[in-house]
Amino acid sequence: MRIVFAGTPPFAAAALNALADAGHDIVLVLTQPDRPAGRGMKLAASVVKQAALARGLPVAQPANLKPPHSLDELRAAHADIMVVAAYGLILPQAVLDLPRFGCLNIHASLLPRWRGAAPIQRAILAGDTETGITIMQMDAGLDTGAMLMKTVVPILETDTATSLHDTLAAAGASAIVEALAHYPALVPQPQDDAQATYAAKLGKEEARLDWRQPADLLARAVRAYNPAPGAWTLLDGEPLKIWAAHAGTDPLRASAGGNAYVPGEVLRAGADQLVVACGSGTLALQVVQPAGGKRMSAAAFLAGRPLPPGIRLGA
Repeated sequence: MRIVFAGTPPFAAAALNALADAGHDIVLVLTQPDRPAGRGMKLAASVVKQAALARGLPVAQPANLKPPHSLDELRAAHADIMVVAAYGLILPQAVLDLPRFGCLNIHASLLPRWRGAAPIQRAILAGDTETGITIMQMDAGLDTGAMLMKTVVPILETDTATSLHDTLAAAGASAIVEALAHYPALVPQPQDDAQATYAAKLGKEEARLDWRQPADLLARAVRAYNPAPGAWTLLDGEPLKIWAAHAGTDPLRASAGGNAYVPGEVLRAGADQLVVACGSGTLALQVVQPAGGKRMSAAAFLAGRPLPPGIRLGA
């Protein structure tokens, strides 16, 4: 089959490379326009564009797909099918209707759970024990199309958004190759909208830790927001990012005045330990990053900045 591929980040590049390695005829690659990146803010090509050019594949980078002229290259491609993975642009109905067999999407969740922009992070935040890849026949809705294939992937207690992304990228690459090997014999299964959940886009403010929450939830937040936007709190009015932490069940002992420790209070800050009281349980910070500094172990941080007993984070 003649394939048009649409994608932008590393998750999509894994699928593009797998399709090319499997010998598929990729007649056009769509990816987002080059964006400023790095300290110099120079224009940088997407990972998908880099992968496509390295293989000598034709690339198009429309800013959007709504103007009629933006469809000219797609029409000229005479594609049998279009494969979409984290493209970042909405496909209007005119695009969905162009390929002979329509458009397939590689989605990083077990639909209908976690439709939307951030399924990997939302699955970790929710404490899900498994996620996966769904190969979906796209329609005009937001991840609402009929499902063709699912691949289950366990979520490990140590998984960050980075590690789970990499696992799912590999799973997605394998799944789309398998799906195309059996397409169009695959039987579409409609989604149950009543079971749907929405994976909203992440924001920096939501990554601020609320120490009134249980420790296990905060530990999941640290993993889910790694690498972006990065879980953070305040220390003496300055942001402190937290890149690794684990929950504990240390009892919150009574303080000298007879009052319970308050959420955000540092319970231990020494002997390589930086332990913070939460709404329930405690959070031991392992890797942190002070404002203007680099990532470092809690021990290295405390060596350069001892914390007095009772100091509170988040205030």
